[in-house]
Amino acid sequence: MSRFETDVLAVLPRLKRYARSLARDASDADDLVQDCLEKAFARRASWRGDNLQSWLMTILTNLNRNRLRKAGTTPAMVDIDDAQAVESGQASADPLERDRIVAALDRLHPDQRAVLMLVVVEGYAYGEVAEMLDIPLGTVMSRLSRARRMLATILEGHNIVAFRRTP
Repeated sequence: MSRFETDVLAVLPRLKRYARSLARDASDADDLVQDCLEKAFARRASWRGDNLQSWLMTILTNLNRNRLRKAGTTPAMVDIDDAQAVESGQASADPLERDRIVAALDRLHPDQRAVLMLVVVEGYAYGEVAEMLDIPLGTVMSRLSRARRMLATILEGHNIVAFRRTP
């Protein structure tokens, strides 16, 4: 196996997670990843050797844009039962918290969700996201800010703690 193939395999879990957040459907996400890998291997010679992960995420983002443009609509909602479980190191006191977060993420505009996922979940710097999505740095910051505000607004009503008066 070549170094390129080994490096692609190392990035595969992040590609799948990002595709899932964009497509919100397991089979569409798998198709996106497969198309991305097909395009990457076909255009392997055009890769400059800088940042393979960023290059693959850019290809995936562009494929998703083309998919949405071709469909002419926003992607369909995925049933929460079909969402992949994400393991966390700490159990939540609220068993429905994950469901609320997934539902809130689904309500974000796809452009805002993409920026949020790349910065917050994948850990990319703003400049890297701007390059991946081919948008100005200021647009990345404003989309991220709007996404965070929208999530806070959506989740605000679910953060109410009921206090009981002691007798």
